[in-house]
Amino acid sequence: MIRDDINKALTEAQKAKNERTVSTLRMVNSTLKNADIEARTTGKPLGDAEVLGILQKMIKQRQESVEMYKKGGRADLVKQEEEEIAVISAYLPKQMSDAEVTAAIEAAIAETGAAGMKDMGKVIGILRGKYAGQMDFGKASGLVKAKLS
Repeated sequence: MIRDDINKALTEAQKAKNERTVSTLRMVNSTLKNADIEARTTGKPLGDAEVLGILQKMIKQRQESVEMYKKGGRADLVKQEEEEIAVISAYLPKQMSDAEVTAAIEAAIAETGAAGMKDMGKVIGILRGKYAGQMDFGKASGLVKAKLS
């Protein structure tokens, strides 16, 4: 499981006295624990797919922060956020290339028999099920929309 990998890496980082990695992995664990508490209300525990989604969300937040800090001229904070992105990214599967995303979208459209915009949800659902953590669904959504319209 991803959580086990994160906890092992946290222990190793603590032994190596790597402060950035320790603080980032503690933040990841905290976020995951909060998500666990939130998931208790639904009675469905978090699986690896949900954990991957949370990690992607954390990376996206940091990327937005990097942009803001660059505009504000805060190189020190840009460096810190980029280091955190690198630590979190290590736990995500390899991201799909644009060609792979396009091929996956075409396969999902063929699989669902999608004919128009009303079928977009089915296509995205298939993609989320098969490619969680490997695809940027914000971009994929735009591509699916373009193919179906």
